[in-house]
Order: sequence, then C-alpha cells, then structure tokens
Amino acid sequence: MCRNITTLRGLEPRATADEIEAAARQYVRKVSGVQATSPSTEDAFERAVRKVAGATTELLAQLPPRRQPPPTLPPMRRKALSAT
Repeated sequence: MCRNITTLRGLEPRATADEIEAAARQYVRKVSGVQATSPSTEDAFERAVRKVAGATTELLAQLPPRRQPPPTLPPMRRKALSAT
C-alpha cells in the first residue's frame, strides 16, 4: 500500500525521530487521502501522525535486531548522501 515508506528497522545508526515522523506522515497522508492539511483537517492529521510515530518508535524498540540492513535508505539519508 505505501510503497514510498522505507524499512526503518536495522538502520545503522538507528532511525531518528525525524525519519520516524516522516514515515508516519507519509502513512497518514496515504490512508487519509489528505496531501495538504486545511484548518478542518490539520488537528486530526497531526494527532494521527503523533500516534503513528509513537507506535512506530515503540515497535522498533521492541523488535529484535535485523540480520541484514534494509535494502534501501530512507529518503532523508539519501538526500544527506547526495548533498555531500
């Protein structure tokens, strides 16, 4: 469903709060169909992003380490590499 969300488990160094929030934001955009918030959608949208990010943080902390790194880097890391 969300092909643009990359795997965060197994990254070295670990996924940052910003990377987790970006993945949560992409997920909420996809399932809600809201690409740009309006005054009538902003509160619900941002609350959902916080909840999904919190659940993702908790999940990543509880899962065992991966045996292999994820196949792709999150977009924020790709941008940082291309800027150097």
